Amino acid sequence: MLLKHLAMGSIGTQRSWLEYALRFIEKLIPKKIYRFGQPIYHYLLAILAPIVYRFPSKKITVIVVTGTKGKTTTSELVDAVLKEAGYTTALLNTLRFSIGARTERNMYKMTLRGRFFVQRFLRKAVQAKCTHAIIEMTSEGVRQFRHKYIDLDALIFTNIAREHIESHGSFEKYLAAKLKLKEALEKSSKKDTVIIANTDDPHGKDFLAVSRVTKIPYSLKDISYTQTSRGLSMSYKNIEIDSPLEGKMNVMNILAAVKLAEYLDIAPDVIKRGIERVKIIPGRIEHIEEGQVFDVVVDYAHTPDSLEKFYQTFKEKKKICVLGNTGGGRDKWKRPEMARIAEEYCESVVLTNEDPYDEDPRSIVNEMVKGMKKSPTIIMDRRGAIREALSRAAQAPRNTVVLITGKGTDPYIMEARGKKIPWSDATVVREELRRLNKAR
Repeated sequence: MLLKHLAMGSIGTQRSWLEYALRFIEKLIPKKIYRFGQPIYHYLLAILAPIVYRFPSKKITVIVVTGTKGKTTTSELVDAVLKEAGYTTALLNTLRFSIGARTERNMYKMTLRGRFFVQRFLRKAVQAKCTHAIIEMTSEGVRQFRHKYIDLDALIFTNIAREHIESHGSFEKYLAAKLKLKEALEKSSKKDTVIIANTDDPHGKDFLAVSRVTKIPYSLKDISYTQTSRGLSMSYKNIEIDSPLEGKMNVMNILAAVKLAEYLDIAPDVIKRGIERVKIIPGRIEHIEEGQVFDVVVDYAHTPDSLEKFYQTFKEKKKICVLGNTGGGRDKWKRPEMARIAEEYCESVVLTNEDPYDEDPRSIVNEMVKGMKKSPTIIMDRRGAIREALSRAAQAPRNTVVLITGKGTDPYIMEARGKKIPWSDATVVREELRRLNKAR
């Protein structure tokens, strides 16, 4: 009865009674004691969860995608190709949880929830007769042992850049957390394991330094491509792909998925159809159309490197940019750097609020201003900032794009004391465009 109860419910929204009990106990423990015992606490949960759910990863092919950027898009592309090949898949990423034909939006503002969540997800995937599970794995998840006792079949490494420095303590510790996934692949009980790593990233070689694992590097040198008005036109060996996705970063994401599919002996025509069936990744270079004469794009770009690559995708256009910054209390180093990049690439910049948590949102913006030579427009209300950018674009030449970054599909603005304000950049943009169109 216990196992039946734990396996019930929706894919991602139900917590077991055990999780509720653990959260209640956590609140009772003094913070200093909890912080001291936190690693032990997380590890004990990592041991208990697979026992409760009977080690489901042993009964399904598990593909993990990790890196700083591109994880979500790559996992969606892998899922699409596997489906096109006739497999039944389960997908756990920042955007959604899906098992077979069932899918739910990820509303938790985190990629990977607790150990019980992951193990329950895998058990449900096995019960649904899924053949493959694709999991987007973060360094924070690794740090809390959420990858433990999951037997991996494949690992895709996309790239790595400075992120979560306050949380991990240094870039080296952040990298070390990612590399633990390589170690987990080496220790997997599965046969014929494989790692697919981006060697254009200087740390790709670190991920390929494995034993008893098939090693597949990938690089831009492996593929030829052009950016067209309709997206990307690519050629890889005997596969010609036309994708509506944009930018060099998506060339790399597609290539990673193609390399895995090739390893799995999926036919070239099936790989092509699978990649081409992905028309949009919500919150990732997502174009918003409401009949306006200018372009509007929403993107999750949240590191200096991803922001710069995002802006470079629209190098031929006049850019009006709405920029917030990293959530309060974390990665403060990149605030002025991202503002500097925005000033370099954008004709007009509007700084705004994003996810302040317990930090003063104005102080976050003030730190961003330090990276700029000119005084930017500051509108702390995010809707107001978006409205201002759209209004400017409506008065600009036709070759103009409004670029709104930082939140992507995040469902909330996170404020002090755990307060959540329901939010959607894409929805707000559509509402403001309709208002603007009516006013014309």
